[in-house]
Amino acid sequence: MYAVVKTGGKQYRVSAGEKLKIERLPASVGDEIVLDQVLMVADGQAVRMGAPLLGGARVTARVLAHGRGEKVRIFKLQRRKHTRKTQGHRQNYTEIEILGIAA
Repeated sequence: MYAVVKTGGKQYRVSAGEKLKIERLPASVGDEIVLDQVLMVADGQAVRMGAPLLGGARVTARVLAHGRGEKVRIFKLQRRKHTRKTQGHRQNYTEIEILGIAA
């Protein structure tokens, strides 16, 4: 059984017991959260899809940690102008573990 949920402007395919890193959530480590923006739930051959959201479906998860991702270097160059700009970025994330899917 798996579900497709939307959080932080992105969509994730999740199943029970899976760990994943999503956009930062305002929750403490150890808290249980409910992801209620479920787009699709599949259980074997039975597939339920929402238009756009599936009513009554929820995914429960536990917050494991907060952190920051790898550094991404941004380099911009304007040719023939001798203009260069280097910038770095590290995205904040929340690591969660999926506990269950209720359809």
